[in-house]
Amino acid sequence: MAVTSTLPAAVRRPPGHVRAHLVRLGPLLPGVLTVLLLCAPVHEDASRTGQATPADVASGLLVLGCAVWLLRTRTRPLDGPAACVLAAPAVACAVATAASYDPGASLPGFVRYAQIFVLVPAAVVLVLRDPHGFRVLAGAVLVLALVQGAVGVRQYLTGTGASYVGQDIRAVGTFGPQDVMGMSAVVSCGLLVALGLGLAPPAGSPRRLRPAALGGAALLLVPLAVSFSRGAWIATAVASAAVLMLAGARLALRTFGVLAAAAVLLVGGLGVGSQLIGERMSSITDVTAAPDQSVTDRYTMWAAATSIWRQDPATGVGPKGFAAHRDAHASLALSSGSDTAGAGQDFRKEPLLSPHNMYLLVLSEQGLLGLTAVAGGWAVIMARTLRRLRAARAAPPSPARATDCGLIAAGLLIWHLVDFGYSDIGGPSTVLTGITLGLAAWWALGRGAVPESGAPLSAGAEAR
Repeated sequence: MAVTSTLPAAVRRPPGHVRAHLVRLGPLLPGVLTVLLLCAPVHEDASRTGQATPADVASGLLVLGCAVWLLRTRTRPLDGPAACVLAAPAVACAVATAASYDPGASLPGFVRYAQIFVLVPAAVVLVLRDPHGFRVLAGAVLVLALVQGAVGVRQYLTGTGASYVGQDIRAVGTFGPQDVMGMSAVVSCGLLVALGLGLAPPAGSPRRLRPAALGGAALLLVPLAVSFSRGAWIATAVASAAVLMLAGARLALRTFGVLAAAAVLLVGGLGVGSQLIGERMSSITDVTAAPDQSVTDRYTMWAAATSIWRQDPATGVGPKGFAAHRDAHASLALSSGSDTAGAGQDFRKEPLLSPHNMYLLVLSEQGLLGLTAVAGGWAVIMARTLRRLRAARAAPPSPARATDCGLIAAGLLIWHLVDFGYSDIGGPSTVLTGITLGLAAWWALGRGAVPESGAPLSAGAEAR
């Protein structure tokens, strides 16, 4: 008599299938490790001096593993246009480094730019082979956001965070006051991952995934709020609204209502920093009428960056050159530095070494050549991301649904494009920028991106 097995199909799979699955995800492990290592506290000296962190080392392993794989297989994983989009920032930065006033001092900046904007994103594009790998890496970002968010909320509630208006209540996670924007960036990225998963759950996923993902996005609003980061608030609001609209107008309205109600309950009803948050939000509209010193410093550095660019319009003054040329171009309104304290660290005045605007930083240090290569590449990735997402939503449903990947990719890229208007790279959390840009680039350029029709899109193919 035949016996019918009652075990789930996943349990009945032969060991060979499991081994093949692990082998397929093996190259992705350094990327996951890079993200999860950002949960570890960073030593104060490493944060201040820009020393390599464990996450940076893991990202190096990710890049090295891709290089070895390319040499062994001798394959061409990207077509010409896609490779040019990813490589152009490195070429432009190399030219700016060679043409700088002090190439030796600019060399570390070139290495950092290459790591964050070229090598790590390209490695992510190469190790991701299908939407499942994308979800694994994006899930690691969500886990990181939940861990850092929990630490940040605890800091706010116990008064052990970074100093803000005379109180140690600013949530900074494990990044410390030297990287005060780190936790807000991590939480924002995790929120967008959760939102994308909740709006378009993968085919065959558990029914509880949607409410769990949307609930996680709502919970992450709390640490984002008590980070008191105006730039992150603006970027998250814009990116979330864009993701909601890309998912569909009706679904956007329903989800926005749920998230708005959750925000009112968590922040207003429970009194989670409501007064301080209200004051911080109102300061956004006071940046021209009565700006605080941080806003004054930012405007002054923006003007200085523009003045530095006029000095060398084509190639700029070289990576790491802004700090050396700042005082010759800044007005007397610029303060001597920003005060940092709290989160287990003593008071320290940190020098203002960048204009806190990624576009102006690239313009001043790499000129029009660098800005065209960097921003132009992002524009191409954004256009192809939206095109593939439109094709995925228009195609008939299939088991290979990847709309969630497209929504996440679009949200992460839009967040960075907006946030870069208020911040730039720097600090231990910077390596996450390379990972998230890689996720967006994979959806836009990678051969393994799969629309809902189930047909793979090559890097050079048009999504129809």
